[in-house]
Amino acid sequence: MKKKKPYTVRKLINDIHLWLGLASGIILFLVCFSGTILAFEHEIKEFFSEEFVVTPEANTQTVTQLVSTLKEKNEGFVTGLQIPSEANQPYAFSVKKDLKQRRGATVLVNPYNSEVKTVEKSSADAFLFSMFKLHRWLLLDINIGRPIVGVATIIFLILSISGIVLWFPKKFKWRNFKQGFKIKTNANWKRINHDLHNTLGFYSCIIVLIMGITGLCWSFEGYREGLGNLIGAKIFDRSSPELKVDNNTEEAITIDEAIKIANKTLDYKGDLSVSFPNKRADYFSFRKSNEDNWSPVTSDRLYLSKTGKVLAVDYFSDKPLNQQIASLIRPIHTGEVYGMFSKIIYFLACLIATSLPVTGTLIWINKLKKKKKRK
Repeated sequence: MKKKKPYTVRKLINDIHLWLGLASGIILFLVCFSGTILAFEHEIKEFFSEEFVVTPEANTQTVTQLVSTLKEKNEGFVTGLQIPSEANQPYAFSVKKDLKQRRGATVLVNPYNSEVKTVEKSSADAFLFSMFKLHRWLLLDINIGRPIVGVATIIFLILSISGIVLWFPKKFKWRNFKQGFKIKTNANWKRINHDLHNTLGFYSCIIVLIMGITGLCWSFEGYREGLGNLIGAKIFDRSSPELKVDNNTEEAITIDEAIKIANKTLDYKGDLSVSFPNKRADYFSFRKSNEDNWSPVTSDRLYLSKTGKVLAVDYFSDKPLNQQIASLIRPIHTGEVYGMFSKIIYFLACLIATSLPVTGTLIWINKLKKKKKRK
């Protein structure tokens, strides 16, 4: 009679990895599949949107004139706009039919001839929104789906860590390590499937861990606050700065004058966004991205009173590292942090993560068949 093998720590980790993987496999597949598509959300939207051709001319119309044009066309209340750095791109105005609306519409305007085009929702928008809801709460009620995705994400983190532990061979020899770095393509399908799970899981683990750690910020408020306390900076801080504003002593400047001051203060090439003064924040709020910066999603902010006084300038590079990280949680999660380069890496990592529940389940089925044959 054969002696039973001792139940080792490695066997315990293997069992945890197996049963947690089987229990959460379908949910993780759906979350990772939708995440793979959402990695190129902006590019998909742009591909399916109608082209709005802008031919550069000698002179552009003033923003004040363009705002007047939108009012004449009864587009609604203009709350802000984005001015691109390239001359062949339209200005994008944020317009609300009712100021109580949380989000308005985007209206594109040719700055040379005042041609107006309202951005309409396409079938791609509807599809991507469905993918977003699948990714965030599995198309369920938000109060039900969000915690389920959160728990599945915690399990995925455990699977990633335990998977790395199991990736290391029992005997620490280079010959054994080499096997974990490559896929044996000339083997049978069972071995290829095992290598796809083992090797690709290893290569994607760092990105998967980053996506999991940041993704939990949307699932659990307590986790988000705890992570913010850990790094010493608030995550998803959308509050407006408390600024001392006195707009009554001098004559108010025009929008165009405000934009000139902003471009002079933030003196570099890049897209410029501006939010107009409102009841909540009675000043101009500018955001500008430097095209020569290391990341396309970092931006500097400028706050300007209606009389043209610079209230505050917030340079991203001057922020402490913890505040920089906190402000970049979303692009770190989505892969936008380094532009197209990181998007491609995240896309591949998500694609691999989508395959792991499938290859892992096949490994388990093959082992079950093997046990039955022994009996």
